[in-house]
Amino acid sequence: MDSFSLALLILLTGTLFCYWCFTHLRHNKLPPGPMPLPIIGSLHLLGNLPHRALHKLSQKYGPIMSIRLGCVPFVIVSSPDAAKLFLGTHDAVFASRPEIQASKYLSYGSRGMTFAEYGPYWRSVRKFCAAELLSATKINSFLGMRREEIGLMLAEIRAASTVHKVVNVNETVGGLIEAMTCRMLFGKKNDERFVFKTLIDDSMEATGTFNLTDYVPVFAWFDLQGLTKRFKSLSKDIDEMFEIMIKEHEERSSTCSQRPDQMDFIDVLLSLNHHNSNTHDELSSTIDRSSMKAILLDMVAGSIDTAKTSIEWIMSALIRHPRVMKKLQKELNMIVGDTKMVEETDLTKLCYLHMVIKETLRLYPVGPLMVPHESIEDTLINGYNIPKKTRVLVNVWAFGRDPKVWSENWAEFLPERFLGRETDFRGSDFQLIPFGAGRRGCPGMNLGLLNIGLVVSNMVHGFDWVLPNGMSPNDLDMKEKFGLTTPREKPLLAIPINRK
Repeated sequence: MDSFSLALLILLTGTLFCYWCFTHLRHNKLPPGPMPLPIIGSLHLLGNLPHRALHKLSQKYGPIMSIRLGCVPFVIVSSPDAAKLFLGTHDAVFASRPEIQASKYLSYGSRGMTFAEYGPYWRSVRKFCAAELLSATKINSFLGMRREEIGLMLAEIRAASTVHKVVNVNETVGGLIEAMTCRMLFGKKNDERFVFKTLIDDSMEATGTFNLTDYVPVFAWFDLQGLTKRFKSLSKDIDEMFEIMIKEHEERSSTCSQRPDQMDFIDVLLSLNHHNSNTHDELSSTIDRSSMKAILLDMVAGSIDTAKTSIEWIMSALIRHPRVMKKLQKELNMIVGDTKMVEETDLTKLCYLHMVIKETLRLYPVGPLMVPHESIEDTLINGYNIPKKTRVLVNVWAFGRDPKVWSENWAEFLPERFLGRETDFRGSDFQLIPFGAGRRGCPGMNLGLLNIGLVVSNMVHGFDWVLPNGMSPNDLDMKEKFGLTTPREKPLLAIPINRK
């Protein structure tokens, strides 16, 4: 069969399959949604910023919307009330993950916590990470390390301020978060052999791309977007990096015995592999080299990328709104004093800081579309049938733009809207869930919020920030770039002015 005949056969087969899917499911009381095209479904409607496009469609079809991407059925959730049904009332039904090409290559066949299907393995990995890295006890044990690294960052910024040097906030904050993460996970800072930042940024961008292969499997033969080649290259680099780290830890443990308090995260993973754990027996029986690397990648990416991106958005919002910046600095002067470094014990007293963080994550959520959920059985929600294996995308970007929740002034950056309002990040009311909710909520939320609060408060307390070349705050570009996380389209560049 020549290439033209093969392409024609694929086109005809795909058209018939999509038509059958649409006509078959249309009569099963699916939620309303746009009519799909042959082969591609509604992929053409997503554009470069899918969270924005899906929000616009939801205004026409409603907060529970059915859409076909390629030949894969999706439900798009675009309001807090709808999210409560999927991630609260029916959370167990939608707690699994679909198989996607990115997780095959970058998560070692979905062996990490983020992409693993719902079941005993995922539960054991989550329990392990929560206990060995993300518990309050573990987080508190690194207090001195965080203070040291933040002090080094402030010294770097102070040096830049003396010569009026422009600071790339993305790079400065990224370097800090990377240093803190590596010391928590690996017992030491990263060295020049490993390019964490580049690999993580590239992986997040590639994973967040709407991959034709995931929605029209026959396109895998052609790799039209070049993503298969990209995933394989990233996977190779990541694997080599973690293999070196694991071998170094193995060699060290073979030459000297370690007390439990001397073991870093890789050491603890290796102890599981040797069945030396009494508290993680389930994981000890299933973990292998690939699982270790998948778990490590999750921890590195989850710790570095989300915190770095959040901090850059918060600093951008503060620079763009000088009134809010001055009010936050006034609170810091009152609570902390005008000469001290902000300590972790100060954070609980900084009420306005927490309002600023909430307001920024409302308007600029790090992950505007949550990692897809997948239904494990047929279920009925609001009178709609949701078939088994339906993928669910929760558009938290749309939540922050719901006038029913935030009033008609939702577009205004106004941290004071949270004054006296019981809204937290834990998903109890689903109005503000940048860290997810339900069983798949981010277990690293407390660590992430701690890092964000510490870094932002110290950067704002120690320095005023002005834009280069006399740029007005109103002219600061706030456009985003889509991926699994959504950073600024352009890095934030600003000049620090020492306040102390």
